[in-house]
Amino acid sequence: MMQMVKRMVGPGAVSAAALARQVGVSQPTLSQWLREANKLAAMAPPPEEKPVGPKKWTPEEKLRVLAGAHGLAGEALGALLRREGLHEGQLEEWRAAAAGALSQGTKEAPSGALTAGQRRRLAVSEKRVKELERELRRKEKALAEAAALLVLEKNYAGKYLLPSSVLPP
Repeated sequence: MMQMVKRMVGPGAVSAAALARQVGVSQPTLSQWLREANKLAAMAPPPEEKPVGPKKWTPEEKLRVLAGAHGLAGEALGALLRREGLHEGQLEEWRAAAAGALSQGTKEAPSGALTAGQRRRLAVSEKRVKELERELRRKEKALAEAAALLVLEKNYAGKYLLPSSVLPP
């Protein structure tokens, strides 16, 4: 049964009527089997999709790899990078980020909270974003109005055949 259903689906599929003539099973029976197989396939959970793109590394994983790479060079470092699926450039970026975070440790508030200066800069940035969004909406409305006027002008000129010298270029 499953082999016949497989022959009726996918690339190079055979119709139920043609398969019925080939194997000697009635066409309604083959069609029923195909419907049941489709119902089962619809009820099955979707296959798990593998994430597309590079792996998302947690800070703990990055720290583990940095600790493992510390002091390694040459082939030993290359073997570690291959095993972890990394490029040397990524490892260098992580090292720089870790060094930068450690050097800023005294400037930041505990547990990742924002300092007063960071909160001020964030508030100023958010205000600027709102101003820019407001200006963008205003300009989009003006552009839409200008486009509508151009369409009306074109339709009016085409309908009443005004000389081209009357219309602006």
